[in-house]
Amino acid sequence: MMSVDEQLKIIAKGTDEIIELEELRKKLEKSVKENKPLTVKLGLDPSAPDIHLGHAVVLRKIRQMQDLGHRAVIIIGDFTGMVGDPTGRSKARVALSREQVLENAKTYEEQIFKILDKDKTEVRFNSEWLAKLNFADLIDLASKCTVAKMLEREDFQMRFQKHQSISLHEFFYPIMQAYDSIVLEADIELGGTEQRFNILMGRTMQRDYGQESQIALFMPLLEGTDGIEKMSKSLGNYIGVYEEAEEMYGKVMSIPDELIIKYFELATDIHPDELECKRELLKKDKVNPRDMKMELAREITSLYHGRDKAMKAEEYFKSVVQRREIPDDMPEFVVPKDMIENGTVDMTHLLSAAGLTSSNSEGRRLIQQGGVRVNSIQVRDHRDVFIKRNDILQVGKRRFVRLIID
Repeated sequence: MMSVDEQLKIIAKGTDEIIELEELRKKLEKSVKENKPLTVKLGLDPSAPDIHLGHAVVLRKIRQMQDLGHRAVIIIGDFTGMVGDPTGRSKARVALSREQVLENAKTYEEQIFKILDKDKTEVRFNSEWLAKLNFADLIDLASKCTVAKMLEREDFQMRFQKHQSISLHEFFYPIMQAYDSIVLEADIELGGTEQRFNILMGRTMQRDYGQESQIALFMPLLEGTDGIEKMSKSLGNYIGVYEEAEEMYGKVMSIPDELIIKYFELATDIHPDELECKRELLKKDKVNPRDMKMELAREITSLYHGRDKAMKAEEYFKSVVQRREIPDDMPEFVVPKDMIENGTVDMTHLLSAAGLTSSNSEGRRLIQQGGVRVNSIQVRDHRDVFIKRNDILQVGKRRFVRLIID
């Protein structure tokens, strides 16, 4: 194993907070001395299984710890998912059905191995132990936490002060998450800053059960391509881990310059010393931010698609975006006959059918923003847009489709 100081440097890179750092040092010293990996825990509630770079921040940190020799246990919350995490909610979540939970869990399992080392990862479903608890067990668990402690949670406190309902079962969510840590005897639990209460509950309850408390490691939220809001699919500012290499590379190139270092820090696995070097180069204006952003785009795209595809994506970006060339190779879309009337289409319907937008409203927004072109001519109104065979439909700077009309 790597030295304790070197491990601490890598683990601490990009973290928002570690509770407690000295406890982590002691765990690492014991791990090195006994040549025994630490158990690193992450709980996932399978309610929104499409992973983007914002979700991947925590997974990348786990991968870095795997590369240091430690063991990851991913808890798929099939049981807690039927309760729903109340974090940040003004009202109780709608509980998922068993079928929804299992379907989402399957998708999660497929996606996390885009990042994690499968050979060093154990995937567990918490119904394995939570479903076996009887009522006496539940009373014993509930006795470890007071109502006053629960009302320290900001979301519960807010709802209580506003006389909004708090269902009793919502109190059990953090207790169940804590019990997961007890069962696994977790050494470290990771999560976003919004998971602070739940993860610290695990530290407290482990002590109640005579275990050494887990380290709570919190990762910050990653802003999306707009540089303002946190990365979110609903806001359209996300970079999905399953996006094509050209799209991923281009989206990274669209982030504001101020986020270059943060993306290197949270979305890549570069060493902390290399990160500091890049920070200094930018700070002292010794490098063009555009060049460093291209290096960032290469690095991120390589993580998910490999070096060869990343380099091809870079060439695509240079020709299509920087030199404004139309690519020779692009997907084709056969326009359904019932979509065409007198040689024209409703562009919002065409964009959606071609998979270029997720909804008609997104298509209208893109057209209003000037982001849709046919044969390089900007579309200004979604209604009655004339199209013909082999027209090139363009969305933004990077996405092209050749239209096929029978």
